[in-house]
Amino acid sequence: MNIPNAITVSRLFLTAGFILFVALESTWGHFTALILFIIAAISDFVDGWLARKMNLITPLGKLLDPLADKILVCSAFVFLTAEGLCPVWVTALIIGREFLVTGLRQIAIEAGQVLAADRLGKWKTAFQLTYLIAGMVRLTLDTMESVKPPLSYLHTLTTPWGEGAWLLPISLGLAVGLTVISGWNYVWSSRYLLRGN
Repeated sequence: MNIPNAITVSRLFLTAGFILFVALESTWGHFTALILFIIAAISDFVDGWLARKMNLITPLGKLLDPLADKILVCSAFVFLTAEGLCPVWVTALIIGREFLVTGLRQIAIEAGQVLAADRLGKWKTAFQLTYLIAGMVRLTLDTMESVKPPLSYLHTLTTPWGEGAWLLPISLGLAVGLTVISGWNYVWSSRYLLRGN
């Protein structure tokens, strides 16, 4: 197993650790889960960059990389929904989009074609990660008995809704918009495959 693929596999273990620690529902547990999530998110960019730079793109990597990404992001959205920070319909939409794209890619492979990655998908991922990290920062701070500067600034920055809130609503709104648009782009790009042509 080459280095990029090893990093991808490590992201699966980091995701498992994230799920384990958020279940502890404590400041220490949430903080550890936040750190694991950030490391996993960074590894998503590192493994792809290394694979291209070292010319180590493999079929295994093409399978594991998007799979690890989806598991990481979807598990975090489910967690924030369970904590009341993300609407259920948003999480359902995002998970549904991931299933849709995976299915379309499988249809393309069986037809001997490659469904090119949508550039908007990268922006979608960036805004999703921004929202998820900010949301987990908020939940971590909410478990603390008292929040003093400089942490109080982070607490204000990550206000979920209402007056003064901007980071979470804007990043989630952009993530949802790009999820819909990029999903539609995949459907449009594969329209001939869906017709059986």
